[in-house]
Amino acid sequence: MDRDRFARQRDFILEIDKEKNVLRQTHLTNHGRRENDAEHAWHMTVTAYLLREYANEDVDIAHVMIMTLTHDLVEIYAGDTYAYDTAGKSDEHDREELAADKLFGRLPEDQAADLRAIWEEFEANQTPEARFAHAMDSVQPMMLNDSNGGQDWKAHGVHRAGPGGRNEVTRLGSTELADYIDERLDANVAEGNLMPDDAGHHLAARNYLEK
Repeated sequence: MDRDRFARQRDFILEIDKEKNVLRQTHLTNHGRRENDAEHAWHMTVTAYLLREYANEDVDIAHVMIMTLTHDLVEIYAGDTYAYDTAGKSDEHDREELAADKLFGRLPEDQAADLRAIWEEFEANQTPEARFAHAMDSVQPMMLNDSNGGQDWKAHGVHRAGPGGRNEVTRLGSTELADYIDERLDANVAEGNLMPDDAGHHLAARNYLEK
């Protein structure tokens, strides 16, 4: 065993345990507490495995799974940014780039490059695996919100264009799942859990993919 190499691997393994302390806005099913980033990553990874038949393209599901497990590790330093926080989104990429430098740099050089490349692939959202992983990143919280009667959407006064814009990202990875989510979003508007859109919010939804 290369003790220096192992020490860096051990340091990284212990450091990423901090992901369990990064809280998200989404609550657990049955109106439970807020989920943390590690729970979100685990849940969307199992979701990806189970729903892989709905991907628009053939995907290497093992690659998708390591991508979903590691995609939010940078939030240990950068923090979680709420999906509909426009101000927070403005510098999110810069914060996460710096966090990636700090976090992956803890690993031996070859493994640092490997995980950094996986994270960057997810961020670029250009490969079939990244597109499906992004779909899962939208589907998982939408399913939780739907199961909780739109609890978090109501708390933040979210318009349909918010999750509707995220669902356009889902559509790149899975048209079938995006169609299902659209049905559930419409149902939540009808139930008063999501605010209906006006012209400005429709424009926001069309611009979502450019951000």
